[in-house]
Amino acid sequence: MRTLWYLVQGSRTRLLIAGAMSLASGFGSAALVALINQALIASREGLVHLGMRFLAISVLVLITRTASQTLFMSLGQDAKANLRMRTIARISGAPYAHVERQGSARALNVLTQDLDSIVVLFIGLPGLMMNGAVIAGCLVYLGYLSWQVLVFAAVTVLIGAAGFHAANTRGLYHLRRSRQREDALVHHFRALFDGAKELKLHRARMRDFVDGLLAKNVEAVRVQRTRGYVLYAAAASWGSFIFFAFIGCVLFVLTRYVPVTSHVMSGYAMIFLYMIMPIEGVLSAIPHLSTARIALERVEQVNAELPVEETVPASAAASFERIVLEGVTHRYFREKENDVFTLGPVSVTFEPGELVYLIGGNGSGKTTLAKMIVGLYAPENGRILLDGGEVTEAKRDAYRQLFSVVFSDFYLFDALLGMRVHDIDATARALLDELQLAHKVRIENGAFSTLDLSQGQRKRLALLVAYLEDRPFYLFDEWAADQDPLFKDVFYRRLLPELKAKGKTVVVITHDDRYFHLADRTIKLDFGRIAEEGRLA
Repeated sequence: MRTLWYLVQGSRTRLLIAGAMSLASGFGSAALVALINQALIASREGLVHLGMRFLAISVLVLITRTASQTLFMSLGQDAKANLRMRTIARISGAPYAHVERQGSARALNVLTQDLDSIVVLFIGLPGLMMNGAVIAGCLVYLGYLSWQVLVFAAVTVLIGAAGFHAANTRGLYHLRRSRQREDALVHHFRALFDGAKELKLHRARMRDFVDGLLAKNVEAVRVQRTRGYVLYAAAASWGSFIFFAFIGCVLFVLTRYVPVTSHVMSGYAMIFLYMIMPIEGVLSAIPHLSTARIALERVEQVNAELPVEETVPASAAASFERIVLEGVTHRYFREKENDVFTLGPVSVTFEPGELVYLIGGNGSGKTTLAKMIVGLYAPENGRILLDGGEVTEAKRDAYRQLFSVVFSDFYLFDALLGMRVHDIDATARALLDELQLAHKVRIENGAFSTLDLSQGQRKRLALLVAYLEDRPFYLFDEWAADQDPLFKDVFYRRLLPELKAKGKTVVVITHDDRYFHLADRTIKLDFGRIAEEGRLA
C-alpha cells in the first residue's frame, strides 16, 4: 500500500474514490450471492422483493466496476508518465560525469520495462480489490450463518498467509535478482547491433559473444525468473490447498459437532464455490504487486545515483574576456588499460579571437581536457576562472552556455532544438549550400529532412548546428577525421579562420600536422600533462 500511495502522490483523492468503488463492487458481488441463497427458500411474494434488490445491486456492481477500472487505468498511465518525466528530469539535470558513469542500459530499462510493470499493477488493482472485497463479504456472510465457521476461517487464513509469505518472499528475491541481471543483458543486446560488423568479420568472436556472454546471461535471467514465478505458483497452490482443506474440514468435520440446517449447509457450499475464483484472482495478482515494487525500487535507485546539479538562473553569455584553467586535474578508470588515468595538473589560458590546436597521441587526455574546458567535467583539484571569477558548481551550467562543441562521438538531433534565430530555415539553407549538403538534406520548420548520411556528412550537419548557435567559444574534436581531403582543406583554411575573424575562440583537437602552422598556438598533451605549448607567427 505504501508503494501505491507513493505512486499517486498528486492523485490520492482519485485513488481513494477508485478503491471505494472497487470495494463497493466486491461487496456488491458478495451480496448477490447472499441474495441467491435467500431466494432458494423464499416465498413467491418474497422473490419479487429479492429480485428488485438483486437488480439494483447488479446495476451498482456494473457501474462501480467500470468506474473503478477506468480510474485505475488512468492512474496507472498518470503514474507512469510522472515517474518517466521525473526520471528524465533527473537524468537531464544531473552532472554529465554521473550520467556518463551510470550508462544508458539501466536508465533505458527503467524508462521502458520497469514503468510498464507499474502500469500492469494499476490494471490489476481493480480486480485485486474487488476480489478481496468479495472474499471479505463472503466471510462476513459465513459469520452470519455460523460464528464458529468464521473463527475457523480466520485461523485457516492465518496459516495460509504464513506459508504464502515464506514462498512469496523468496520469489521476490529471485525476481529482484533477475531484474538486476537484465541490465547486463540490455548492454549485450546493444552490442549485438552496434558491433555487428566486427562480429560478422570474426567467427570466433561471434561464437564467444553469442554462445558465451549472451547465452550465459539469457540463461541466468531465465533461471532466476523461473524460480521466482515457480515460488509464486507454489504460494498460490498453497493458498488453494489451504482453502480446499478449510472447505473439507467445515463440511465433513465441523458440521458433525456444530448443528447445521440444510439451508445453512447449502449456503456454505454456494459461498465456498463462489470464493474459489476470487481467491485465485487475489493469489495470481500478488506477483504483479511484487514486480511493481521491484520496478519502483529500481526507478528510485537510478534517480538516487544521479545528484541534481546546482544551478543559478542566468542567460547565455554573449562574450568573455579570458578563461583560465588553473592547475586542474581529473581522474578516471580506463577499462582497456585496467588502470586509473590522471589528467593534469593543467594550467592554460584562452582568449577571444585565437585559434588553438590541441594535439598529442591517442590516450593523452585531449578529449578529457576538452570536456573539462567546456564544463562537462568539474576539476577534482584546481579551478576554472571566467573573467577572474571562479566557476563554482552553481555557475557551471551558465558557464557551459559559452561553448559550441562537436565531439568525435557527437549526437545529431533531427531538429534545430533550442535555436532562437530569425528566419532560421533560410539561414540554415545558406549554410547547407556552403557545406555542400543542399543536394542531400532539406530544412523545413527547423527540422532536417533526413539524417541518413555518411559520417562525414553528419559531421558537417553538426558543424551547421554549431554555427547557428553562434557562441563565443568553439571546440572541435577530430572534426576533420571523416572528411575528404578537399573539404578538410576548406575546414582548416577557410571555416576556422572565418570563426576566428568573428572574434570567436576556436580550439581544435587534431592529428593533421600539415595544418599545425595555421594555428596561433598549439598545446601538446602527453600522458595527461602539457608537454609543449607554443605560439606560431
